[in-house]
Amino acid sequence: MRQFPLFFLALSCSSLFAAKPNIVMIMADDLGYECLGANGGTSYKTPVLDQMAKEGMRFEHCYSQPICTPSRVKLMTGIANIRNYVKFGLLDPKQTTFAQVLQEAGYATCVVGKWQLEGGYEAPNQFGFDEYALWQLNRRPSRYPNGGLEINGKQVDYTNGEYLPDVVSDYACDFMEKNREKPFLVYYPMILTHCPFEPTPDSKDWDPKSPGSKTYKGNAKYFGDMVTYMDKIIGKLLKKLDAIGARENTLVLFVGDNGTDKPVVSMLDGRNVVGAKGKMHDGGNRVPFVAQWPGKIPAGKVSQEIVDFSDLLPTFCEATEASAPNGIDGKSFLKTLTGSEEKHRDWIYLWYTRSGKPGTAKQFTRNQRYKLYGDGRFFDVGEDVLEKTPLAVDKLTEKQQAVHKMLRGGLDQFKDVRTE
Repeated sequence: MRQFPLFFLALSCSSLFAAKPNIVMIMADDLGYECLGANGGTSYKTPVLDQMAKEGMRFEHCYSQPICTPSRVKLMTGIANIRNYVKFGLLDPKQTTFAQVLQEAGYATCVVGKWQLEGGYEAPNQFGFDEYALWQLNRRPSRYPNGGLEINGKQVDYTNGEYLPDVVSDYACDFMEKNREKPFLVYYPMILTHCPFEPTPDSKDWDPKSPGSKTYKGNAKYFGDMVTYMDKIIGKLLKKLDAIGARENTLVLFVGDNGTDKPVVSMLDGRNVVGAKGKMHDGGNRVPFVAQWPGKIPAGKVSQEIVDFSDLLPTFCEATEASAPNGIDGKSFLKTLTGSEEKHRDWIYLWYTRSGKPGTAKQFTRNQRYKLYGDGRFFDVGEDVLEKTPLAVDKLTEKQQAVHKMLRGGLDQFKDVRTE
């Protein structure tokens, strides 16, 4: 057997380890597809994300759950809600997350932003995160100015004009700096742009002494400022990756967790889009999705592949050569990211109930154009985005019949999964 010098072996192992890509997963709160300029939105300024789309890949068909906790559970576990969603505000402690998988594969892991999954101080660590700086872990103080966080097992309160989105994003940047010599995962479920809608530090009427909005919703006129500040923070993370020489070896992904909140009306391609968070139509679950990985993802590509939130976990696993857990519903779309035209799936499945009680659940399967609900309603979403007029099933064209059959088969795959 040929012998190699120890220093050569050490160098080889180090090189292989360093070759693993970093992953930065960013998820905005209550931000629908229509809010990005790159998607055709004209109401808000999103220069950083627009540039990311030019330098990376933008997806036309990415679908979340209609509200936040169900989306978080699906994204983190790679499993359809019908199998593992318990109730609002909770991630079942028995579940396995993408952080646990990557941690096992040697990644340094961090989560910052909004938690909303219960479990107390230990939960982020138990779900695979080495470090955390989170809002709504075990309390709900102000989420914007002069608020409070839980940071690695301690409550930390801010009273000197701090803006929590700045605090948590600074923590993420420091984490990347500290772990620049090893592969890292940063998961950033953002606090922005969820209500209360209130001034940001870049707003003309920003008050550093504010205790936060006195009302739950705040004032929707500030939503645009919040979108732009969200975009600015993403720019800060990208600049940090540049500064530590990690940009070329980092897969950066940005999505929204569900549709825009109801008081907000935005312009998309010349038409009004009313915020529809919580709804089953596109306004509630079609979200922006941009991915960037210099040298790996083709620049300026617009993908028509349909992406489900369960697909993120297996994609991370394939990109990092980590082993995906058994029993997931997601399908990796890494080939799409790297330029292949090969389909990774033909349809997605969505099962939704805020409470977790099956009796209140709604479900559908869909492809890019058509959607079939569990109650039999069949829509051409391309022509009827608000789903006002179901297609008559006995009058479908041959092509529509084939799609209907495919989507019916998708529903049947889940028919006996959860009955109580």
